[in-house]
Amino acid sequence: MDLSSLTGSNKPEKEQEPAFEYTAQAASPIVNGEVKLTIGENAFIAAALFDTVEIAFAKVDAVEFADYAVTVKTNEGEYTFSRMGEWAQRFYDALCSAYNQAVLRAFFVSGNPIIMAQGEYRFSENGVNVNGKAPINVYENCVVALPPNDRARRIPLCFAVDMVKGDFELTLTLNTGETYTFAKLGYATAPFAEAVEKQIRALREKSLAAIKELDPTITAAQSSQLAKIMPEGAAASLGQIEAIAPSFMAAVETKIADTRAADSYKAFKELCDPEQIWIGFKKNETRPDGEGLADSLPGIGGMADMFGGLTGGDNAPADKEEAAEPKPETYLFWVIALSPNGQYAAVEFAEANTATFVYKTGGDFPKAAEQLNRSLEAISFKREVIRLSDDELLKPDNADYYMAAKRTAALQFIRSKFIGRVLHSSPEAWRKKLTEMWSGEQPETVKTAVESSKPKFCGQCGAALTSGMRFCSGCGIKV
Repeated sequence: MDLSSLTGSNKPEKEQEPAFEYTAQAASPIVNGEVKLTIGENAFIAAALFDTVEIAFAKVDAVEFADYAVTVKTNEGEYTFSRMGEWAQRFYDALCSAYNQAVLRAFFVSGNPIIMAQGEYRFSENGVNVNGKAPINVYENCVVALPPNDRARRIPLCFAVDMVKGDFELTLTLNTGETYTFAKLGYATAPFAEAVEKQIRALREKSLAAIKELDPTITAAQSSQLAKIMPEGAAASLGQIEAIAPSFMAAVETKIADTRAADSYKAFKELCDPEQIWIGFKKNETRPDGEGLADSLPGIGGMADMFGGLTGGDNAPADKEEAAEPKPETYLFWVIALSPNGQYAAVEFAEANTATFVYKTGGDFPKAAEQLNRSLEAISFKREVIRLSDDELLKPDNADYYMAAKRTAALQFIRSKFIGRVLHSSPEAWRKKLTEMWSGEQPETVKTAVESSKPKFCGQCGAALTSGMRFCSGCGIKV
């Protein structure tokens, strides 16, 4: 039956254009000889006459071009494509472009870059130094370096605490101590620096506006100081906030008193040193359709769910407490409280249907809290990234999360410290379970699950490590 007679249209449905094919000679663990290469959004396919392999970008450690051959390095082996003539460069460029788009999605970067440049980068993260050459772009809230390997980085401008401009380079320092230097940008040097400065100012102005909206009585000097220590959702200690602006502290506590976290916050102030309690807040973004940021993120019933997965002995992935999807409030508040022994911290989000999440501090609470702030911002508050085990992270559905974890040092740090979650079944049961976890008295089943969920990445180059490996496949360092 011709349905066009029912719709009143004789126009055939537009067919999707087939992907462009490149022809090459392949040398790899799976396909060899002549192959047809096609590039997709999340992977590329090499098809020989009888063998075909799909190589996901999440598994690609590097793409290299030399002597008219393209080599793709993965954690499962190397794939070299040659005898392409002038098409080798075109295939390399197209592959790098698709690969970088996948990386940008993993970084939750959207929109067009404000400025695009090419140059050198030098990064220092937790004592590990990385350098190379790459496209370096400035976006609304970050700078992104996109080398064709797993060293791509997203640098959030909201956490920048220092910016040094040299004759031919620019260095950004974050509050976590990470430093990022960009050099040899050519004619783009001055416009690049101007764009970074402009976006830092814009983010601070945005933070100022949110603070003033929350506390209309605050002075200009007070709001300026708070915007500096609480940029774009970062948490700060009660002592710092109280010392700067008592009225803002009162406004925040009044808001929290009307949320699910009211009882938890009161318990934290009884159990913990108030000076070792941090509070963070973020204004929920509103899209043109009127929905909040939390509405646009799948299953974001509570941002703290990103720390979910373990419940102090109950490993069920979901529960009644976290089943509902309430409308987000104008503001999202969260509390980070240090345990009395200084070895653990609890994270509580002031939203309905959320649990309390516990992680190790390593004895350095300020560092752990700063890394937590950095991680939350880096993954656009997607809770799944931290709760997933390494095996789950490697599944195709979680490719973006895997790529983000591999390229974000703070996220690797926090994933390695996660212990479990405590449900709000009752105030008494919650308090009992929390104190047990803070004392390290988790059931053995939980300890085993936590150990298996720890990320396995090389501390030198960030390459993925699998069980049984004695040396890193990326840099060769002994594991």
